Amino acid sequence: MVDRLSIEFKPFALPASGDLALLVFDDLVLPESVPAEVAEAVKRALGIEQFKGKALSFSHSLAPASSGLDRIVVIGLGARAEADKIDWVSVGGVLASRIASGRPVAALMATDRGTITADQAGQVALGARLRDYQFDRYKSKKSDTDSKPGGVLALHVADTLKTKKAVKLADAIADGVCLARDLVNEPPNVLGPEEFAAHAEALSKLGVEVEVLGEKQLKRIGMRALLGVGQGSHRESKVAIMRWNGGKDGAQPVAFIGKGVVFDTGGISIKPAGGMEDMKGDMAGAACVVGLMHTLAARKAKANVIGAIGLVENMPDGKAQRPGDIVTSLSGQTIEIINTDAEGRLVLADVLWYVQDKYKPQFMVNLATLTGAILVALGKENAGLFSNNDDLAARLFEAGKTTGETVWRMPMSAAYDKIIDSKFADVKNSAGRDAGSITAAHFLKRFVNDTPWAHLDIAGTAMGSPQTEINKGWASGWGVRLLNQLVTAHYEG
Repeated sequence: MVDRLSIEFKPFALPASGDLALLVFDDLVLPESVPAEVAEAVKRALGIEQFKGKALSFSHSLAPASSGLDRIVVIGLGARAEADKIDWVSVGGVLASRIASGRPVAALMATDRGTITADQAGQVALGARLRDYQFDRYKSKKSDTDSKPGGVLALHVADTLKTKKAVKLADAIADGVCLARDLVNEPPNVLGPEEFAAHAEALSKLGVEVEVLGEKQLKRIGMRALLGVGQGSHRESKVAIMRWNGGKDGAQPVAFIGKGVVFDTGGISIKPAGGMEDMKGDMAGAACVVGLMHTLAARKAKANVIGAIGLVENMPDGKAQRPGDIVTSLSGQTIEIINTDAEGRLVLADVLWYVQDKYKPQFMVNLATLTGAILVALGKENAGLFSNNDDLAARLFEAGKTTGETVWRMPMSAAYDKIIDSKFADVKNSAGRDAGSITAAHFLKRFVNDTPWAHLDIAGTAMGSPQTEINKGWASGWGVRLLNQLVTAHYEG
């Protein structure tokens, strides 16, 4: 991850040089502190461009030579009557796209009141950091823009002390998202289960307790469903358990579980060659959990949190499991393998059971790039939400609206669950194409007992996701902000 943008904050003062960024509503009222000659030039430019102040729209023009400034950047906030609906994170992304041009530049911003609040400044800083993200560590030749020094974004605020706290929080969130993006973007020859587990272990520097279980321990514990997925790979399967103890001693933890298939060929049920390179991102659920644990520890969240990830590689070796095999899971339930490409649910089944049995959490939320079927249902705009608990589902939905990482609840019922009954075992790992994302969720539900649980199918949102104001890369780091908001709003203090 490369940061090219430096962010500062200070009380408002018109800059002597550099760029001036103005945030305006659709009435195009400029701050009173803008000099008359600059205001006149801005209004003329906006009139020529027919700029309407629409949310996240922008205009830039050369500043009057006598002002000492270089450019004037105007960013629309939308209707003044809807000021409470402004997406300040996206505003920060637009700002970064306009002013972080690969050269040192002071980008100074002001609303009609001259400053923005501390919380708004934190959101803007978060958006700017996320927009500025690049993953180019494997490029031997950098572009001209990449090789130049970054810009400086100066956020002008009324209360610098509160802003320091808000920006510190923004940095913790941005670091977690960018860590998740880095992990998903890494090539599969570099990031195997062992290397992934090492990234989890690195969180110990922030005070996270980390335990990594290898294959000998997993066999002894009885995670045969998980181990079956990885038995065709020469890379050893792992499970990493991360614990952040920021709440009261003995308080019941909350738990997040991630699918970490570092590369998925489909196994014996091999995938088509076209697009298989994207299967390096089949561990985006685990990447989110690691990024989330980083954020919670960095901001010292007042909660006890378990993060658990199952790390395997699914390869079609002679030792690989076959369609028709029957494995006994950690829960004792037997599973008939119908399709070896329905592997992520096998990994999650053992980890979910282990977490609910050992840690007795308040709830479990698992994330997984689990099914292509969820793309058919929801595209790339929402993650699929499946849950056995209405309160948890509602809280996730609200956290999605707050952060913009939106979810849509999908149906679950006994009729769907019956579809995954097996003729030869307790359950089968695939029931075919019809209702594929729903039957996959029902498979997972059989391994959570009565623990409140939610499954987020992030196949459409975590990789190859839509380009937005705050993400121009392939990996989005989706879920870190959503789940951090969930913890912040309901499970701290």
